[in-house]
Amino acid sequence: MNEWSPAELDTIAAADELAIASSRPDGTTEPYTTVWVVRVGNDLYVRSYRGRSSRWFRHAMQRHQGRIRVGGIERDVSFEEPDVVDYHAIYDAYRSKYVRYATTYVEPMVSPAATAAT
Repeated sequence: MNEWSPAELDTIAAADELAIASSRPDGTTEPYTTVWVVRVGNDLYVRSYRGRSSRWFRHAMQRHQGRIRVGGIERDVSFEEPDVVDYHAIYDAYRSKYVRYATTYVEPMVSPAATAAT
């Protein structure tokens, strides 16, 4: 992952939503998709609530490069699936951050399908 400043991490973590786009083979970006983002330590995590079959997630995992926009920050990023991660900490982060939303929205984000698309 790119190095983030503490201020950038704080800004991104505080945002409800993040605009994310993967890079195309020609270097242009796909259309932005709005996703939820959580922070665990100094790492940022996004998931596809539709699982690995989601278009944006498939493209992100094929190309591993893209761009994000959030809270006045716009940066090129690398997409990586976590090697070793505390999935319970990510579950807790989603449930805590998005507690004000109905379980209709939160539960899909902590489902096995979404977990596989972290």
